[in-house]
Amino acid sequence: MRITSVDVTAVSIPIDPKRMITSARGSHAFSPFAIVEIGTDEGHVGLGEVSATPFWSGEDSGTATHVIRHYIAPVILGELVSPLHLAETVGAAVAGHHFTKAAVEMAIWDLHGKRLGSPLYELWGGPSREQIRTKYSIGGTDPDSAAETARWAMSQGFRALKVKVATGDDISRFAAVRDAAGPDVPVGVDANGGWTRAQAERIGCALVEAGAAFVEQPLVSHDLDGLARLRGRMGVPIVADESVGTPTEAVAVIRAGAADLLSIYVGMAGGLAAARQIAGLAYAAGIGWTIGSNLELGVGMAAHLQLAFSAPGLADDTVPCDILSPFYYEGDISTGIPVAAGHATPPDGAGLGVTLDADAMERFRVTNEP
Repeated sequence: MRITSVDVTAVSIPIDPKRMITSARGSHAFSPFAIVEIGTDEGHVGLGEVSATPFWSGEDSGTATHVIRHYIAPVILGELVSPLHLAETVGAAVAGHHFTKAAVEMAIWDLHGKRLGSPLYELWGGPSREQIRTKYSIGGTDPDSAAETARWAMSQGFRALKVKVATGDDISRFAAVRDAAGPDVPVGVDANGGWTRAQAERIGCALVEAGAAFVEQPLVSHDLDGLARLRGRMGVPIVADESVGTPTEAVAVIRAGAADLLSIYVGMAGGLAAARQIAGLAYAAGIGWTIGSNLELGVGMAAHLQLAFSAPGLADDTVPCDILSPFYYEGDISTGIPVAAGHATPPDGAGLGVTLDADAMERFRVTNEP
């Protein structure tokens, strides 16, 4: 099976204004993503998603389109579909651009699974469980709005929450959500690296005393020494998120003793193989991992589900996964994603297990592509 075509389509899907997430990194109001379709001489089409937001990843649909068309497509056209070999080829084609490379690798794995007629998690030894736990993420808004969002999320079926902090009056916002959630619903906080060490000591510890179930990325990503010190003081799990992109970064976090859990993104890792490697590193080190999110669309969510249902050590009982995008967007460009409020189940279809919706693709297509 050889690659005969590589297509990339820029899409942009608005987020419901009531669900928009504001964090220390900025506001996420829409997603300038790109969908990759790789065709073969056997008629299969593999799907990938560049789920990149510029203020967070440094990539968007414009950079992805350019890199794929001019650097990646020329080196994979005509090649046999071999996921690990082609991942090396794509990696050598251009430096950086992890989310873009992840989308291409995602599509190649999708082709591999489709040719064999099997979900990827089955090829990797899964499914490891019947379902995974998910949580709802509440933006860094005013306390009343945050509490209202918490009540809405719980009415949908969520039984775990996360509140964005490092965005103003963190303590009042958390208290409002904690009160709205009730005593039986765990509520964690996520600073997105927005606190200084002094703020993390003061505000973070106050939030833990107020009932925070975990603290995610309290310090800037490179301050592993500071994270390790906080880990010894907080008394609840410290989750490394922005600190963990590639396997090399994951090793640094583990060696520094900087986290109790690693938050893994297929896009930030550069692909499914690298994401699975990070999960394996965490498992071998005896620490947990969970799934992070920058509000992937359906194809990206499918990749995260394949990871979650195949790799060992997922600690979703401690920190539920961030696979929750259907509750934010005004639509999606795909179907077949088994994600509900509070949980997700394994996709049924071969490969990633997702199908593009042609009408939705046309609706959300960016017409002024670069």
